[in-house]
Amino acid sequence: MYGTLQFDAVLEALIGRIPQRETTSAPGWRAASLEGRVYPGLVAAPDSVAPGVLLTDLSQREWAILDAFEDDRYDLREVSLTSGGRGLAYIWPDGEVRSEDWDAELFKARHLRDYAARCARIAPRLAAEASQ
Repeated sequence: MYGTLQFDAVLEALIGRIPQRETTSAPGWRAASLEGRVYPGLVAAPDSVAPGVLLTDLSQREWAILDAFEDDRYDLREVSLTSGGRGLAYIWPDGEVRSEDWDAELFKARHLRDYAARCARIAPRLAAEASQ
């Protein structure tokens, strides 16, 4: 996970716990700033490397919650990692991508608290969707 899902507060708000994880990165991708949004989109960028984390112990129910959270706008795809392995990432389709990379530290400082609170408010609905 390269964007907001790498933050403990967001994961705890959505799935009720902080999963095990490994720090990693995805060569050939970048976490791009998106027009009018505080979260990023992972887009192909041959000369870039997107830093993030690999969540290693998600249950099927937790995956379903994250899928509901990310909605149909993102495509869940397998990407190569610098570790030599592969992992799943939510890829942003074309459009609305800014030229600058998303700044995780700026997000943390300016938006994380409110974003995590919003996640906590929508978590019951996402859990209900995941159970269907």
